[in-house]
Amino acid sequence: MNDSDPVPFVCPLRFDAAHPSFAGHFPSRPIVAGVLLLEAAALALRRWRGVTVRQVVDAKFLAPLLPDEVAELELVAMGEARFRFTVRRGTDTLLRGTMEGA
Repeated sequence: MNDSDPVPFVCPLRFDAAHPSFAGHFPSRPIVAGVLLLEAAALALRRWRGVTVRQVVDAKFLAPLLPDEVAELELVAMGEARFRFTVRRGTDTLLRGTMEGA
């Protein structure tokens, strides 16, 4: 597989309601913190390609992911070291963006 291979890497995402971040994000209506979703994308990229994220070029949060909801993370190579990430829950896109690896 080369760096511009269009075959995506897909993995499930789920954050247990007992995760400690939910206590402060937000106590009356917990949602998965954006940083956890970005970290999941970075870890998936390392698992898929052995690449460390150098920077998140852009990220657009479109809808929240709630505790215990199942979502899907998809990574697609867009060139030498650029990767597109998308988080979906069913047909709803929750997050999309671009990362650069080193």
